[in-house]
Order: sequence, then structure tokens, then C-alpha cells
Amino acid sequence: MQVPPQDIQTVPIDIQTGKLLDWLVDRRHCSLRWQSRAQDIRQRIDAAMGDMPEHPEIKQLLAGAYLHYFHCLRIVEILKGTEASSKNLFGRYSSQRMKDWQEIVSLYEKENTYLAELASLLVRSISYEIPSLRKRIRGCQQAQRDFARREEECQLRAAELRERFFASCKQYGIAGDNVRQELLALVKDLPSLLSEIGAGASTLGEAIELYQACVEFVCESPSEQVVPLLRHVGARGNTTVYEWRTGLQPLRVERPELEEQPEQPKDDAIDWGDFTLEPSAGGDGAAADGGAPGEEIDWGITLEPGPQDDGIDWGDGESEEAQITVLEAGTEVPEGVACGSDALTLLEHAETRSQFIDELMELELFLSQRLAEMEEEADVVAVSQFQLAPPALQGQSSARVGSLLASTRALLGRLCARSLQHLFIILASPRYVERVSELLRQRLRQAELLLAKGAAMGQKRREALAEQGTLEPQLDRLLEKTKELQKLIEADISKRYSGRPVNLMGVSL
Repeated sequence: MQVPPQDIQTVPIDIQTGKLLDWLVDRRHCSLRWQSRAQDIRQRIDAAMGDMPEHPEIKQLLAGAYLHYFHCLRIVEILKGTEASSKNLFGRYSSQRMKDWQEIVSLYEKENTYLAELASLLVRSISYEIPSLRKRIRGCQQAQRDFARREEECQLRAAELRERFFASCKQYGIAGDNVRQELLALVKDLPSLLSEIGAGASTLGEAIELYQACVEFVCESPSEQVVPLLRHVGARGNTTVYEWRTGLQPLRVERPELEEQPEQPKDDAIDWGDFTLEPSAGGDGAAADGGAPGEEIDWGITLEPGPQDDGIDWGDGESEEAQITVLEAGTEVPEGVACGSDALTLLEHAETRSQFIDELMELELFLSQRLAEMEEEADVVAVSQFQLAPPALQGQSSARVGSLLASTRALLGRLCARSLQHLFIILASPRYVERVSELLRQRLRQAELLLAKGAAMGQKRREALAEQGTLEPQLDRLLEKTKELQKLIEADISKRYSGRPVNLMGVSL
């Protein structure tokens, strides 16, 4: 379809921006050697910029990133005013400044070098500089999101560690200000806590008698007393192991003191738990220090058997279990004195405490089973079995048995509480305090490190925000200059085609 000659002036010229330079060269508007000419012009511009008059607009132009042809035209117009006194009768300027810039303009106009350079600037801005700035801004925005997420994660993790720290302190029953001292203080209060638990065993007398009556009824003959240790604690309280073992109250109790070491022990001594060798009244120096060189230790064992010497002292023979007593030469434990493990209370000593817990669990199991049987009304066999039972068994109601069961479980729960278990471990091994303290301090240190890391992430996020704030004005100025270049090139090409409209395609700003 042919366009009428009178309407051809209204047909726009559409040029792909990426092929603008090729389009100008193909239509002989610019030369293929424009780059070498533009390089020579840049050198002349750099030399001319060294001698410029004091003018605010010239300063603004020179402060720009890149001077092109239209900037040089504006500089010449300004110099016409500042260098007017150097104009001679023939209309020429004797000022070297004017001559330099007029020559630069003429070099630009030769073979339309300026148009090729403007096209190159436009293509570079659209293809490289603008996408690069936008990519950096997107990178800053992504970095801000990442740093903000990591900062929040660090804060949440730090809060979680601190929460775990305080939860652990709550389990131990301490505030957490000074873990080691608070744990040791709890150990000092442990005897009073165990005394309260021992006093609570006195409320289980009815349950124990019910258990005893049931055992005797089922066995149809008198049997040994059930839960003897539980009976003892209920009757006498949390007594010493010596009183439980001998049935007599000790005349004097020499309790082992809990060693409080300010620092972690450097030696690798083995912790034997409750088994401790108690120093005797005499001969401490020789036995504790290992004796002098060449001096033998007398363990109370005679190597040469005699008719009147048994060699090894097996105790008085009245105890149910054989006990080996290690004595130093010439020393013995006075009668009625409780020392070593005998000086500990029943609930402090690991062996008797385990027996006490076992008997409590035994009593709990009996009560729960008896309660289940009483609640099964349809079980005719169970009812008939207890028709001949003593009144202590038949007179019990399920509500009363449930109450006894609740009391037993409450006492068992207090004794098996996690905080109390930790105190028992500390009592058996003082080094456990150091391990617990170090573990809790490590959680606090991790929380502090995470908070410091979160602060660093926050600083990086602010730096990324500041960089974005610097790049966005640069992008705005570049977009403005690119639009200006686009209009200048379109107007210049339009003049060469009798004012036909020119559209540079592919410019997405």
C-alpha cells in the first residue's frame, strides 16, 4: 500500500534502539570511524576543562557525569557572554577558551560524530547502566529482607535459649543469677526438704495397715511386715541410716561436709558417689598422705594366721549383711557414733532412698489395684473372695482408698521431682554443680552471641538501606538524562527527514 506524497510527512520513522548505530551508519548519517574521532574530541574536552570561567551554569555542566555535543553547544553560548570583550572587528574571538570549544563543536559536527556518540550513550544507558543500577537496587532490597529475616531468627533463637535457661533454672528450683551458689545453697537446704517428705510418710499408716491386712488375708497366715522402711520413716521420720540399721539413736552424728570448690578440679579423680572413706580420729597424716617413703600401711589384716587371731574383722555378726570395716592401726569408730554413710539420713543415702521409693511404688500399685477391684461391681468372684476378709478390708470404701492412693502418689511425686533428683546427684558428686553451671552459662553465652549476630545483621540491613538510598537518586538522574538523550536524538533525526516523527523503539524506562 503506497502512501500519498502529501501524507508521507505524517508517517513515523520507527527505529529499534539496539540497532540505532547500525541504522545511522547504513544511511550514511555517521561514519564508521566515529569512535576514533570521538576519542580525539574527548581528549580536547579534557584539556579545555582545565581553563574555564567562574560561571554557575558552567560549573553545573562540568559537574555532570558526561559532556556531550549539546552540552558543548551550551558552553559556547555561555562563553559568548563571558568572552564578549575578546571579540574583534571581524566577529572572531581572540579568547583561547572560545577557540577551543568552537573547535570541539566543529569536530563534533564533522560527519555527525555527535549523533553517533549520542546514540552510543543512549544504547549503553538502556542496555547496561540502567539495568545494572536496577539490579543493584533489587539486590539491596533482597539483602534487607534477608538480613531482617536473619536478625529476627537470631532474636527468636536467643529468646528461646534464654527461655530454656530459665526453664532449666526453674527445674532446678533456682533463680539463675548465680547458678553454682544457688545450687549449693539448695543442697544445704536438702535435709529440711527430706525431713518434710519423711514427715509426710506418717499419713500413710492406714494405707500400710490395709496393705498388711490384705497380704495376711491372701496368704492365710501371719507374714512379715510389708514396706518396713516406709513404716520406720512414718513412725520415726527421716532418721539416720545408723538408727535404721541398729535400731538405736546415735549419741553423736559426724556428717560428711559437702566440699565447695571454687574452681573445677584439675585432677581426674574418680567419683564413687556415696561411698566415702571417713578419716579416723588418729593417724590422719600417715594414712591420707600415703605415709613416709618405705613405710607400709597397716589395714588391720594379719598376714600370719594364729590360733587366736581371725585375721579379718567381719564386724559384730549382728547385722543381716556382712560389712567390711577398714580401720587404721590402733583406731576404731566409737560406739554410738554415726559417721560416713551411717551419718546420712535415710532419704539422703542412695541405697535406702531407692528402697523407700520402691516401697512407695509397691504401696501405690497395691492401692491402685485394690481401687480397680472395688470399682468393678460386676465382678462376683472378687466380691465372694472378700466375704471372709477382716473388717479392715471390708469396711473400706472406694473413695477412701482413692484418697489414700492420692496421698501416696503425692508423696512419691515430691520425692521423684526433677529438682530433687538433681540435688541428689549434686550430693553424690559435687562436680555435677560445675557441669550444670557450665551448661547453663553456655546457653546464656549462645544467647548473647546470637543477639550480637542479630545486631550485626541489623547493621548490615541498615547499610543496605543506605546504599539503596544512594542508588535510587542515581537511577532517577540517569533515567532523566536517558529520556533527554532520546528526545534529542529523535529531534535531530526528524530534522534530517523534513520533520517526520521519529520513534525509538524498545526504550522501556
